[in-house]
Amino acid sequence: MAIIIDKEKLLFHLQGSNTSYVMQVIRDGYLAHLYWGKKIQNYRGSNKIIFMDRGFSPNPAGADRAFSLDTIPQEYPSFGNSDFRIPAYQLQLENGSTVTDFRYKEHRVYQGKPKLKGLPSTYAEDDGEVETLEIILEDPLIEVKVVLSYSLYQKWDVITRSVRFDNEGQQQLKLLRALSASVDFRDDEYELITLYGAHNNEKNIARRKILPGIQMVDSCRGASSPHQAPFMALVREGTDEDQGEVYAFNLVYSGNFTAQTQVDSYRNTRVTMGINPFDFTWQLEPEESFQTPEVVMVYTENGLGGMSRIYHDLYRNRLCRGPFRDKERPILINNWEATYFDFDADKIEQLAKEAQSVGVELFVLDDGWFGKRDDDNTSLGDWVVDRRKLPDGLPDLANRIRNLGMEFGLWFEPEMVSIDSDLYRKHPDWCIHVPDRPYTLGRNQLMLDLSRKEVCEYIVKSVSDILSDVPITYVKWDMNRHMTDVGSAALPPERQRETAHRYILGLYSIMEELTSKFPHVLFESCSSGGGRFDAGMLYYMPQTWTSDNTDAICRLKIQWGTSLVYPPITMGAHVSTVPNHQVGRITPLETRGYVAMAGNLGYELDLTTLTVEEKEVVKKQIALYKEMRSLIQFGNFYRIINPFDENEAAWCFVSEDQTEMAASYFKVLSQPAAAIKTLKFKGLNPDYVYRNIETGELFGGDELMHVGITLTRVKQDFLGLFWRFVKEDII
Repeated sequence: MAIIIDKEKLLFHLQGSNTSYVMQVIRDGYLAHLYWGKKIQNYRGSNKIIFMDRGFSPNPAGADRAFSLDTIPQEYPSFGNSDFRIPAYQLQLENGSTVTDFRYKEHRVYQGKPKLKGLPSTYAEDDGEVETLEIILEDPLIEVKVVLSYSLYQKWDVITRSVRFDNEGQQQLKLLRALSASVDFRDDEYELITLYGAHNNEKNIARRKILPGIQMVDSCRGASSPHQAPFMALVREGTDEDQGEVYAFNLVYSGNFTAQTQVDSYRNTRVTMGINPFDFTWQLEPEESFQTPEVVMVYTENGLGGMSRIYHDLYRNRLCRGPFRDKERPILINNWEATYFDFDADKIEQLAKEAQSVGVELFVLDDGWFGKRDDDNTSLGDWVVDRRKLPDGLPDLANRIRNLGMEFGLWFEPEMVSIDSDLYRKHPDWCIHVPDRPYTLGRNQLMLDLSRKEVCEYIVKSVSDILSDVPITYVKWDMNRHMTDVGSAALPPERQRETAHRYILGLYSIMEELTSKFPHVLFESCSSGGGRFDAGMLYYMPQTWTSDNTDAICRLKIQWGTSLVYPPITMGAHVSTVPNHQVGRITPLETRGYVAMAGNLGYELDLTTLTVEEKEVVKKQIALYKEMRSLIQFGNFYRIINPFDENEAAWCFVSEDQTEMAASYFKVLSQPAAAIKTLKFKGLNPDYVYRNIETGELFGGDELMHVGITLTRVKQDFLGLFWRFVKEDII
């Protein structure tokens, strides 16, 4: 049994393959956090909580001066009842007060993992692979229960947490804060790792020592955003890719979030994560419930690489869903950087013919095919084909491409509306807005109000009409602005601060309906690239366009940072033209290919402008990727040289059975008097002998990992090198 409960002591021990998580109901029914870390066989209380009188730490009624919630490690802390630290939740009562007192009521344990109402989450294919503990806290004065849910994936050493608020009383309550997880650590010897960035510069890594006070990352943009990611990890000093303790938190949510650490006066550390309480309230009527999103928590002593491989394996197998979860993803070409808005059917067909000749499997028609969309000022919301560009409609174009032996995909941006559109002229109140206030425009567009059922129904119908009429097997779902002027014409004044969360719930309902209705369509999420690359979207769309920045050297960092949490199979990675359209850099076509091969390979350029020699390189890239596609998309990923720290980068992919490896090395700038470099691979079986497919040389797995291979010295900027090794059966 993975969850061990001492019913007399009310002690709960969640025991994974390599980790333990322990909590206990202590005096007066408060739930205390005792331990999270390396697996222990039994917990007998060696790290007892020491109760002592601390100045300015008050005591709950009836407790002695040594007992204060301000100094106790808790599981789901409140504010106003002697704890001054960041609370996990806050309820406002009808009398205006925000003091509550939730204490242990009961618990239950069961096999399996329930779905979260209206929200994405990890799941179980078999009830035996997950065990769930629910601890119910109650405030009898207001007749409200808080259900703390802990699901343990024993195989993956993962604990997921979420919370449900059940109003069983007669008061109309307001949730002011409803976070999904809180963990109290009893020391502050940690460094904090988060992911930050911007459009075209996503998933940079920030690492710093935590300090007394609050360190926070968040989004109040209506999306998880490229600026901060809903991820946080505490690591011990010296933790690197291969060793050291990591405590990681990732929120399965696509909207406004907060992730915080707080170090108190006594060097205790509290981590909290969930929906951002900024500009959020939720009316909780009698007999109603509120469900928070899920936090996926990972502990490992095997460094950041060990953490990443846990997330990768879990998300590939128990977050992503549908028939494409276990399928090799197609190699595609997107016409955007080749044509932008300037195309017609013949031009697209010519691009497709070139793509087919080099082995591309899927052609994606990007923005500009609908309404009167000649630029980004018009027509969003009018999902009707532009007959000026495509006089015979989308079915004709799709069939032209399919007759070449390729699949056809299409770009949408369904969550948005242009002011210059038939939809806006008919329904101006359907956008997110505040009455009598001027609009704030982003990319010359407004956001549709997905908190409204009729808006969600319109989007489902508009997209469904196209997907039902046209032989489409791929959709790129874009979202190119963030939420401002936050308000809904359909909500009463007291519910206006629910708009942002209701928007996300509406989005999830749309995605659930469309992906269920069209299971043969591979949906790829996009938000000007990685602006909404999060676990919530992966539940519906098993891959994401990683960044609008297609420069190979920039992508070294972007894809490295993204891989901290998300597996390569979820990353769209394309080869584009040079000079690169985002940064103007000129890089070798070979290097661009090796970088893009570390995700779902695609192309974003005009193949008709390439030389014969360049087309031959592309053809060989595609043939190589097809040979090793399963390894890249379903193998284990190992980061070797960090481009954030060095003038170079390296990584490798190893098959589950360790019989095959593909590895890449990149040098950014050539240096004078450069040292001779030896590269050591990771993840191989030390007892196997491996053959270099290109040279035929044989090396032991132990030799490749511990001795390494000498790199050829090449005087060239933006160099890319590539190797493939396979297990050799020695008789």
